[in-house]
Amino acid sequence: MPLYKTIECNETTKLLIWEITESFDELLSKVVLKEKTQKRLNGMKSQLHQRAFLSVRMLIQEMGFTDHDLHYDEFGKPYFDCHNYISITHSYHFAAIIISHETVGIDMELQREKILRIADKFVDTEFNYLNQDDLEEYIKKLTVIWGAKEAIFKIRNEKGISFKDHIQVEDFSLTESRTDASLHFDNLVKDFDVHYKEIKSDNFDDTFTLVYAFENS
Repeated sequence: MPLYKTIECNETTKLLIWEITESFDELLSKVVLKEKTQKRLNGMKSQLHQRAFLSVRMLIQEMGFTDHDLHYDEFGKPYFDCHNYISITHSYHFAAIIISHETVGIDMELQREKILRIADKFVDTEFNYLNQDDLEEYIKKLTVIWGAKEAIFKIRNEKGISFKDHIQVEDFSLTESRTDASLHFDNLVKDFDVHYKEIKSDNFDDTFTLVYAFENS
């Protein structure tokens, strides 16, 4: 079933994951798009991207919203005209959204060796606790760190934030499901509650890492 998983994160937060198995035409037939969204869809060159884009609309429909309720600010951050916050992610054959009364961000990444080549672009103090001798664990932890920093960036969405220089993820264990992180940018210091889990499909061999973060008040 395309609605892969629903996670009740807390009393006011729900996370939904869609496994993208339908064709472009199947997805398009199940959603109603406003004109601005249709133009954006038409401008996408990748059908995989188009299907992910439409899957997000399927997810918001599952939550009782429609494309007419979903907007984007000048920086591309999605929002609703109500008290709910929303964050969106998609990676290959998965799309996910998180909707909450709290400020929240989400990211989903495919676990792959490619991340080894860019680790020094987004990792700083985290190298102190990473074990590079255990390749499998190293890739998994790097993927959590990237996902955490991406989720936090989606929350703050401020120009100039560096994953490496401004966002720090505390030490964590893959046998657990949460850690802490912080953002130090200009005169701003913010703390975040980070949650992570692996996502696997019955239809594909790939393993994904799902990360979502709440901004602590």
